[in-house]
Order: sequence, then C-alpha cells, then structure tokens
Amino acid sequence: MATRTTAGTNFPAELASEMFNKVQGHSALAKLSAEKPIPFNGQTVFTFSAGGEAAIVGEGGNKPAGDAAVTPVTIRPVKFVYQHRVSNEFVYSAEARLNYLQAFADGFAKKIARGLDIAAMHGLNPYDRSAASFQATNSFDGLVTGNVVTYAAASIDANIDAAIQAVIADGRTVNGIALSPTAGSAMAAIKVNGVAQYPEFRFGGNPDAFYGMGSDVNDTVSVTGTASGSQTDHVIVGDFQNAFRWGYAKNIPLEVIEYGDPDGQGDLKRTNEVVLRAEAFIGWGILDADSFARVKASA
Repeated sequence: MATRTTAGTNFPAELASEMFNKVQGHSALAKLSAEKPIPFNGQTVFTFSAGGEAAIVGEGGNKPAGDAAVTPVTIRPVKFVYQHRVSNEFVYSAEARLNYLQAFADGFAKKIARGLDIAAMHGLNPYDRSAASFQATNSFDGLVTGNVVTYAAASIDANIDAAIQAVIADGRTVNGIALSPTAGSAMAAIKVNGVAQYPEFRFGGNPDAFYGMGSDVNDTVSVTGTASGSQTDHVIVGDFQNAFRWGYAKNIPLEVIEYGDPDGQGDLKRTNEVVLRAEAFIGWGILDADSFARVKASA
C-alpha cells in the first residue's frame, strides 16, 4: 500500500463565506432560495398544511373539526468532493499559500454549485450522472410528478404559464423560475408581428427577475442522467423561497495531498504534483412537492 501523507487545514471563515457567495452566482437553486445552515447530523422540518376554511360559530354552536396535516421532511447533509492536481511549480510560484487556495476555492465553488443543482433537481451524482439513492425521495424529478407540462419550443411561454397555473390551482404560490438555456433561447425567439415578446432573454440574456418572480437561466436545469429513460427538464417553477430548503456545514475541510496516488492518476512525487481536495456537506429538502411544477421534454 502506497504511503500517503496529507496536510490538513480548513478554509478561513472569510474564504468559506466568499466561496459560497460565488455558489449563489452559479447555482439556480441557491439564487432562487435562501440558504439556511443545516446541522451536520441533519434536521427534521415539519410542514403544516391547513385544509378547508375558517368557520363562523354562533352562540352555543359546535366548533367543527379542521382538515389539517403535519408532514415531516428530514434533511441530511450529503458529502460533495472535488479534487484537482496542480504542479509543484504552480504552488511554488504563489507568493503566499492563500493565493492558490483562493484560486482553488473559486473552482471548487463552481463545481459545488453545479453539484447542488444536479443532485437536488435531478437526483443524480454530478460526477457521472448516475442515479443517486435519493433520486425518488429528494429531487424535483423524483417528487414533482403531478405538475408536469410537455415542452414545446414554439409555445414555451404557454408552457411556463400552464406550469405556474398548475401550482396556483393547488393553492400554492410561485416566486421563482429556473430555465434551461434551450428554454431561454425559445423565449427570446417568440415574436408577435416581428416584435420580440421577451427581449430580456435575447442574446443569451439571464434576467434576475421575470414578471415579478426570481429567475435564472442555467444549464443545470436540463442535465440528463446516463440511464435509459432519464428525464430532461427545461423549466422548474415554484415556491423556492418557502418550499425548498438547503444549507451547508460551515467547516469546509481542505487537504493538500503531497504523496501517493489519491486520484488514480499516478504517483504524485513522480509527476511533481500535489492534489488539492475539498469537501462540503450540503443538505437540502423539498418541503412540499405540490409547490413546484416542471416543463420537461417529451420522452
């Protein structure tokens, strides 16, 4: 067994904060919903739904029973790992150790941002797009199965409206919309009498808001799994602010691995390299699947 020596440390607090600020710029889910810290051992969130309406009771009258339900949703952090090799010369050329750690943190943030979207939206392992164990129980593709609209490029605006109306019909609200680049381009192409109806999407536009809703165009929306029969989404709409929750553990370990072959790419000393490895524990939960709808490509 090859000898392996590691030098372990943690990102400074300000670097961790900066890194996850960058995540918000690359993750549709992080952009549309507020991050809330998740305990390392997970947490259970109870959602309370009150059916029916309030009753007026006359003097001496009986108070009727209400139709309500309490549903628990357990959120447990999942480990995301990203590692990258850099040459010794790259490390030596850095004026201070923190300089190249900051560069790595930037790349790590982008990968974690994409990883959060791919896992939570589609229930896939971002690394190889295989189905994760939680695909059916903790992903939009797995849970949002009733409010589904079939994608049609020429009528994408009608598709989005139908998806939103499906959520509203269930007594929920919509405050966010995530679109694939394909859907964004389709929105830009819609014209009436030669006039673009949604100019904010033209030329690759990515508006922060659309008709009063938070908005993001992100290619993570349309990521497809490697298994046959995998779904391809183009739009996800819903109550991202209240019915979806995500968070991360603030202690983000970083390893600078100098010996061995930790990634299967050859002995580090032989290739004059080191491996930078970072891990983040991120948890998320879809608190109410009926608060969301999807526009997906036909099978």
